[in-house]
Amino acid sequence: MPQHITVVSYDPVWNLKFKDEKQKIEAILKNDCFGVFHIGSTSVKNLDAKPIIDILVVVRDLSLVDAKQTEFENLGYEYLGEFGIKGRRYLRKGGDERTHQIHVFKHDNLDEIIRHLAFRDYLRTHKDVCTEYAKLKKDLADKFPYDINGYCDGKDNFVKEHEQKALAWYDSSWDRLYFAARSIQTKRDVSPFIVAGPVAAALMTVKGNIYTGVCIDTACSLGMCAERNAISTMITNGESEITKILALKADGEIIMPCGSCRELMMQLSKDSPNIEVLIDYESRAAVALGTLIPNWWGKDQFS
Repeated sequence: MPQHITVVSYDPVWNLKFKDEKQKIEAILKNDCFGVFHIGSTSVKNLDAKPIIDILVVVRDLSLVDAKQTEFENLGYEYLGEFGIKGRRYLRKGGDERTHQIHVFKHDNLDEIIRHLAFRDYLRTHKDVCTEYAKLKKDLADKFPYDINGYCDGKDNFVKEHEQKALAWYDSSWDRLYFAARSIQTKRDVSPFIVAGPVAAALMTVKGNIYTGVCIDTACSLGMCAERNAISTMITNGESEITKILALKADGEIIMPCGSCRELMMQLSKDSPNIEVLIDYESRAAVALGTLIPNWWGKDQFS
C-alpha cells in the first residue's frame, strides 16, 4: 500500500524516540561514529510534522557502515545505499508507515552535513517560518494523503528557498572544527614510551584556516597537549591569531583547554581574550578565553 501521509502536532516523545535510536546506532558503529543528530521536522519543538524520526549520522568511513548492514537490518531497517544522493547511506524502517530514516555521511562531506544542521537550527529559531511551513505541510497532506511525490513536490520550492536562507544565516565554524578534530582522533602507540591521539583539538585563525593537533603523551615531561600541537602547527605556517578553538576527549565530548594552553594563547595577541572556546558542541555554547583567565598578568605589555 502507498504511504499514508499524515501531519500531526508536535510530540515531545519524538525526542525520546530519537535518543533511544541514537544509542542503538552508536552501539553498532562504535568508533566509526562521529556524531548522531536529530534533524527534520520532528527535531523542531512545536513544529507540526509527519511522525517520522529523521537522523543524521556522521562517520569516519562509509565502508565500515556498509559492513554493518546486517546489524541495521536486525533493527528493522532497509539498507538502501546512496538512494539518489552521492556519498550518502540511506536507511529506513516502518515499511509503508515509515517511523525512522537515517542519513549517513562521511565527516568530510560537509556540504550535506551542514545543509541538514543549518535548516534544522533555522527552523528552531525562526518561528514565523515554522508557522508557514506547518500550514503548507498540513495543506499538502490533505491534498495528497497517499501521494508522497505530490506532497514532496508541493513543499520543494519552500524547502529550497529556506535552505539557502538557512545556509546564509548559519555559522558552520564549530561543525568544521569539530569534525576536523574528530577525523585525526585515533589512538597511536608510537613506541613503548609514547602514545598519541586520544585527545584532539582544532582551531580557526582570523584568516579562516583550520589547524589540528593530537595529544602526545610520553614517559617523560616532553609531551604535548592537543591544543598546543595545533597552535604549534599554526605558528609553523605563519599565523598567530586564533578566533575559535575546541578540544575533545576520545568519545567526542568537549573538554576545556588546560591552564598551560590558555596561558600560551593569551600570549599570542592582544586580541586573545576574545578567542571563543567551545564548551558544548550540541548547543554551540562557548566562552571567551579572557573569562577563563581574568586579570591576566601580561595584558599591559601589548600596549
